[in-house]
Amino acid sequence: MSDAPPGGSFALPAERRIKQSREFARIKSNGRRLSLGCLVLNWIVSSSGLSPRLGVVVSRKVGNAVVRNRVKRYMRESFRLHQAELPQALELVLVARPSSARKPFSDVERDFLAALKQARITN
Repeated sequence: MSDAPPGGSFALPAERRIKQSREFARIKSNGRRLSLGCLVLNWIVSSSGLSPRLGVVVSRKVGNAVVRNRVKRYMRESFRLHQAELPQALELVLVARPSSARKPFSDVERDFLAALKQARITN
C-alpha cells in the first residue's frame, strides 16, 4: 500500500519551488496575505499552474543559519505532506516569524494547516 498522493509522488522537485525574487514580489504585491501563529501565508491563484508551488522566506531575525535552515525544512515538509490537498493552480509563499525558531515540526505543521483552512484554500 502506497502513501503517495493520488496525482503523483510526495517529492518536492525544483519546478514546485518558487526561487526568483520577481516571483516572490509578484505574489506579495498581487496576492492575498494571512498571518497566523508562527508564519505568514501569501498566496495567489495562478492560471498557468500545473501543480501547487512553494516559496519560503526566513529572515535573520529568526536565528542563526542552523535555526533558519531547520525552520525552512519544517515549512517545506508541511507543504510537501499536504500538497495533494491544495488546488492545482496555487502559488504559496510562507514567511517565518521569529517565534517559529522555538517550535517543533508538529506546531509548524498545525499553523500551516490552520492558515490554509482560515484562508479557505482547503477544508
